[in-house]
Amino acid sequence: MLTRIRNAIQARHDSVMMPHSKMKLAVARILKEEGFIRDFDTPRIHLQYREGRQSAIAGLKRISKPGLRVYVGKGEIPRVYGGLGLAIVSTSRGVMAGRQAWRDGIGGELLCYVW
Repeated sequence: MLTRIRNAIQARHDSVMMPHSKMKLAVARILKEEGFIRDFDTPRIHLQYREGRQSAIAGLKRISKPGLRVYVGKGEIPRVYGGLGLAIVSTSRGVMAGRQAWRDGIGGELLCYVW
């Protein structure tokens, strides 16, 4: 999913198609709430651009991979770019932004960074 978004931003596409899964919908919901994408529906994510076709997403980095899962405790959730970026964490209460997981005092699997 992250690679498809990264490629669509490089090609200046307005939207990108995604296969459906609950995890991808949860990540898309967080990206919309944080203002990184304009909107999403089941198969498509609509990207957001600023003045001069500058993307709202400057970078995406996957952290936890199938070969090496990365877990963080409640006090170990990283701040991305000094709080300007976003860490997405999969917790026992669902997928949420790193700031929300830190406020709730729960840790989980660190999925990706977005800035």
